[in-house]
Amino acid sequence: MKESLQQFFLGTGALEWAGVFTGLLCVWLAAKNNIWNWPIAIVSVSIYIFIFFESKLYADMGLQFYFFAMNIYGWYYWSKTKDDPSLERPISLMSRKEWLGSVIAIGIFTILLGTTLHRQTDASFPFIDSFCTACSLIAQVFLARRVLHNWLIWIFVDIIYVGVYFSKGLYPTGLMYAVYIFIAAMGYRDWRKIYREQKN
Repeated sequence: MKESLQQFFLGTGALEWAGVFTGLLCVWLAAKNNIWNWPIAIVSVSIYIFIFFESKLYADMGLQFYFFAMNIYGWYYWSKTKDDPSLERPISLMSRKEWLGSVIAIGIFTILLGTTLHRQTDASFPFIDSFCTACSLIAQVFLARRVLHNWLIWIFVDIIYVGVYFSKGLYPTGLMYAVYIFIAAMGYRDWRKIYREQKN
């Protein structure tokens, strides 16, 4: 047992540990509705661009570039409102139209990207990777726009990611995503409370 733990910690590079630390911190801050999650997230996704490239998880690697841009957008969006820049954006809910549009977009994206990766690259798990990427794209938009249900999407996709990363030997990253599940659940609970307070 002791040797396994030593191999786990010593066999993981400093870059992945840095990604794990900043990744957990930024998601925890987001769950706490703290704007500083965005600059820390920028650092985290920059690290994971290199990690996923080495692991041949190309859809996930491309996703990090998207996250980079969305983190900048989210940082700006959370900072201002149209009416009063000093106020925070309120938390809102997804509409039925947004849910339906999200499901359709995820399906189309998964088929197109998964087929491309399967035929033209040596990607690992091209369709699962593409599906998780599509879900993450949607969830990140709703997180940036302070939509409560982003946390439910994250919980769903993080469960899948745990299995993917463990299968690729990215054990600290897999554990990080397992912790993400609990943080996302906490985020949903706390944001729902804030949403209800807004309505009073």
